[in-house]
Amino acid sequence: MSIRAKIKELGLELPVAALPLAAYVPAVKTGKLVFTAGQLPMANGAIAKTGKVGSDVTAEEAKELAQLCALNALAALNLVADIDDVERIVRVVGYVNGAPGFINHPAVINGASELLIALWGDDKGKHARSAIGVAELPLNSPVEVELTFELK
Repeated sequence: MSIRAKIKELGLELPVAALPLAAYVPAVKTGKLVFTAGQLPMANGAIAKTGKVGSDVTAEEAKELAQLCALNALAALNLVADIDDVERIVRVVGYVNGAPGFINHPAVINGASELLIALWGDDKGKHARSAIGVAELPLNSPVEVELTFELK
């Protein structure tokens, strides 16, 4: 089954890649690797929800936003390679705009990781990962995710 079909089966939709907010491109392909720029939880041209995780945004809401970030990263990948040509997910880096004292960053970034494992399975979907707490993110986004893919 294609990755696009799996996305639909999960009740999700592959979005149109968001336009860059500054001087960069959404994704770069070099050899068999694709690196995405950090992706925000954009939906229909706007941040789906803003604020700090742990005060303005719950950890569960942020987890869903991390999933949206991952979908946006897949859309960015699709600009430079076919999503069905992905051999495996190599790395996920997630940034969480947490309120003071918020320490559950890994649970938030699981939103991205769990989606990728659901799409590619344990063998190709499990990946190296960093989940980092930050003081602020662009546009007051609660979360940002970047991915690295290996192509077939």
